[in-house]
Amino acid sequence: MKDQVAALVNDAIQKWNVYVDDAFLSEEEGKKIFNIVLDSKEVIDLNKITEASREINRIIDQNQEILNDADELDIYSKEKGVQENEQ
Repeated sequence: MKDQVAALVNDAIQKWNVYVDDAFLSEEEGKKIFNIVLDSKEVIDLNKITEASREINRIIDQNQEILNDADELDIYSKEKGVQENEQ
């Protein structure tokens, strides 16, 4: 699933220095959720995740079959921990 999503969106979102780290289905409160996890070599600020999410939504809208009948699409970034040199 990750490879399919990455193939669709990575070129379009690289301008924000982000890429698809994972894509998977989950179930919460009876809803089927399609999750897309973004990552970057740098910190992903709110503007980057917002712009990348808009672009991903546009692409996914044109490729609905990839959602596997999910009820919701959730796009979020990995949380960056404290780097050793920041302690």
